[in-house]
Amino acid sequence: MNIHEYQAKEVLRGFGVATGKGHAAFSVDEAVKAAEQMPGPVWVVKAQIHAGGRGKGGGVKVVKSVADVKAEATRMLGMTLVTHQTGPEGKTVQRLYIEEGTAIARELYLSILVDRETSKVAFIASTEGGMNIEEVAHATPEKIITVQVDPAAGYSGYVGRRIASALKLEGDLTKQCVKMIGQLYKAFVEKDMSLLEINPLVVTNDNKLICLDAKINFDSNALERHPEIKELRDLSEEDPKEIEASKYDLSYVALDGSIGCMVNGAGLAMATMDIIKLYGAEPANFLDVGGGASKEKVAAAFKIITADPRVKGILVNIFGGIMKCDVIAEGVIAAVKEVGLSVPLVVRLEGTNVDLGKKIIRDSGLNVIPADDLNDAAAKIVKAVKEAA
Repeated sequence: MNIHEYQAKEVLRGFGVATGKGHAAFSVDEAVKAAEQMPGPVWVVKAQIHAGGRGKGGGVKVVKSVADVKAEATRMLGMTLVTHQTGPEGKTVQRLYIEEGTAIARELYLSILVDRETSKVAFIASTEGGMNIEEVAHATPEKIITVQVDPAAGYSGYVGRRIASALKLEGDLTKQCVKMIGQLYKAFVEKDMSLLEINPLVVTNDNKLICLDAKINFDSNALERHPEIKELRDLSEEDPKEIEASKYDLSYVALDGSIGCMVNGAGLAMATMDIIKLYGAEPANFLDVGGGASKEKVAAAFKIITADPRVKGILVNIFGGIMKCDVIAEGVIAAVKEVGLSVPLVVRLEGTNVDLGKKIIRDSGLNVIPADDLNDAAAKIVKAVKEAA
C-alpha cells in the first residue's frame, strides 16, 4: 500500500525524523490558510499523487508569495498530472502539500528496502540526490552504495557512519546522519514498510539534515497489524478493479495489454503472462485466484477481468492442486451467465477433478475454446483475439 508524501512525513515525524514543515490542503482556501501559517518568504506547492517525477510534470512549484500559492493551488487542483510513473493517462490531483521553503546546500539520495536475495534490510545511498536514481545507477554506478542490515542483529551506529561517509558528511552532520538512519530503520521495521525513499535528503545552509521528500510503501500483508496505517489508504489513487479485487482477497494487478488472465498460483500466473508475450500479445492483468478459491471468488475474478474495456480475450489457466478444476468451471460459468461473454475465452484445466471441470464447461453450452496445455492455450487465445479484431 502506498501513501502520500505528507502522510509519509507525518509517519516519519512520529519517529523523530527531521522533515520539511507543511500542511495538507484539499482546496484553494485550505492551501492559502496553510501558507499563512508559515513565515515564508518561500513556499513550495506540491501535488499529492502516488507517483514520482511530479516536479518535471509541473506538480511541484516554488513560490514567493501567498498570492502565488493561491494561483498554483488553483492551477494544480483538478489537473491531470502526467509523469514517467503515471503513464500517459496521468492522475488527477485532488490534494496538495504546502511546505515552507528550505535553503538547500546539497541534495542527497537515501532509500531503504527489503533485499529479497539476502533477506536483509538494505540502505541505498548516493550523493546524487534530486535526480532519477535509475539514471545515476546506469551512468555512474560507483556513486551508489548499499549497506545491509541483518534484522536478527538490528541497527548499529556503524551503518549510519558508513552511510554518512558515502554521502561525504562530516562533523555534526555525521552525528545527525547516524541518528536519522537509526530513526528511519526503526520506522521501517516497526511499520512493516517495503520501501522508504528519501529523495532528496538535503543538507541545509545552516548545516541541518532534513528529509525534504518521502515515499513509503507498506507490506499489504501486514496492514491488519497497523490500523492507523490502513486508514491512510487513498482509494482514489488506485485502480477500481484492484480495489474490487482486494475485497475478495484476490492478487490482481492491472496491466496495459489485451488478454485477460485468470490463474491459480503466482508462479503460474507469471509463466502465463510470459507465454502470452512469447506469442506476440500482451497480458491485460496479473490475477492469482489463490489455492483455495470458492465459486464466488472465481466468479468475482472473472467479472473483474471482463470489466476492463481493454480486454479482447480471456485465458483461464488452472493447475488444480488444492484448487479444484470443477470449482473453477462453476465460477466461470456463473460469471458468464451474469455478465455475458463478448470476447474469446480459452480454458486450460489440469489437475484435481479436471475431467469433471471439463465436463461442466462442455455441458454449459458456452462458446469456450478448450486447450490441452499452456503452450496450446496461449497460441489459441492469441489467434482468437487476432481473428476477432
